[in-house]
Amino acid sequence: MAPPQKSRTKDVVSREYTLNLHKMLHKINFKKRAPRAVSEVKKFAAKVMKTEDVRIDVKLNKHIWSKGIRNVPNRIRVKVSRKRNDDEDAKEELYSYVTVADIPKGIFSGVGTKVVED
Repeated sequence: MAPPQKSRTKDVVSREYTLNLHKMLHKINFKKRAPRAVSEVKKFAAKVMKTEDVRIDVKLNKHIWSKGIRNVPNRIRVKVSRKRNDDEDAKEELYSYVTVADIPKGIFSGVGTKVVED
């Protein structure tokens, strides 16, 4: 009998993703596009990192809102980190922290998902 495997969802890890916000915001009213983009980024991070507690960095929020409520960037490069929760009262032991990744402006082609060393 094989020894029990350590759960991979409990690891602390960071990854970089390219999100196509243009697809996510198709047929969304102009006055709801930036708020919906923030919630779509949160939903994506919760799905890939398997945590319900998702926190958005201030720089990422400013980047999404940089061109106003209507003109959200078509694509965005984000770094999603799964971290340990230091608060004893927290429901979950892990949370996801989403920041904007450093990438040359407008270059998204050929850049796939990367595991980032912290």
